[in-house]
Amino acid sequence: MLDIKFIVENQELIKHSIVERNTKADVDALVSLYKQKNELQVQLDELRAERNNIAKSIPQASNDDRPSLIEKGKSLKEEIQNLEIDFDKIMAAYMLEMENIPNILPEGTPSGFTDESNVVLRYEGKPTEFNFKAKDHLELNEKLQMIDFEAGAKVAGNKCYFLKDDLVLLSYALQMYAINKTMSKGFRIVEAPDFARNEILSGSGFNPRGEESNIYCIEDTDLSLIATSEISIGGMFKDHVFEESDLPNKYVAVSHCFRREAGAGGQSSKGLYRVHQFTKIEMYQFVNPDTSYDAHEEMREIEEEIFKDLEIPYQLVHICAGDLGSPAYKKYDIEAWMPGKGENGEYGEVTSTSNCTDFQSRRLNIKY
Repeated sequence: MLDIKFIVENQELIKHSIVERNTKADVDALVSLYKQKNELQVQLDELRAERNNIAKSIPQASNDDRPSLIEKGKSLKEEIQNLEIDFDKIMAAYMLEMENIPNILPEGTPSGFTDESNVVLRYEGKPTEFNFKAKDHLELNEKLQMIDFEAGAKVAGNKCYFLKDDLVLLSYALQMYAINKTMSKGFRIVEAPDFARNEILSGSGFNPRGEESNIYCIEDTDLSLIATSEISIGGMFKDHVFEESDLPNKYVAVSHCFRREAGAGGQSSKGLYRVHQFTKIEMYQFVNPDTSYDAHEEMREIEEEIFKDLEIPYQLVHICAGDLGSPAYKKYDIEAWMPGKGENGEYGEVTSTSNCTDFQSRRLNIKY
């Protein structure tokens, strides 16, 4: 979340972000609740101070004055209890509105509500040209038999699969390559839990409940499967205070990721593209706020270095306001050239990197 004082002082900026992101949040209601909360807090503090003074004075009071002081103390206690009920209701409504407020947007963020409005910043590498129509991975798999969607569907449902033989080894090799690459850049490796408490998901900016949620919830618990190890790493330092000298604190995590929505049907998301479970290597940095922009660009450079090393043509994409999640201030996607995608090959998202500024750290109470 954002600093409430920043919101109060920059209401038009926040409203602009809400409109640009095409999301629902009420800045006016939030500011009104903030004022009500503060006013009630002042009243409660004054009444509690008065009650404490009376409690201290009763032992020294005369027999004549003591009954009236006791009665006054009882009256104040009841008044405080009633005000606390009102305060809790306003506080709950205030926190609900606070959680609806998205991050601000930097100047130059592309406008638009869908991925069609994302802006390609540049292309790297030249897509291979064939003198025949390239096969997609499903057609190649007919001969290789390294992906078993039928068995995956039988065991776990649609958009689930088994990898076999050399494709499993390739998957592990790519993971180790990415891990070694990031560790050479100063990232410390962790293996993250595949589920987390819902308060950690909410603190990271992910909604574990509701119709629009993309999260698998574990029934009869306060746990959900993670959609990204970003959730786990952020949660690892909930309520933590870093020494400034320890920053930046850089992690690379390996985890499975689970997402209920596996993409729309059709050619654009068939086969292994957009699935319910996948393994992901995640970079995450805790940094001084003054250096978050540089850290974001560093992670983008590492991702690009990986694509260049693997000689995969790609395009670097600046994500538009309406295609950003609430925590993200700025986001890049790297879309790889996929010769078997679509009629004649298409670019498809493989990696992304975001600067979330202090949005997640405030929600998770992480400080320095």
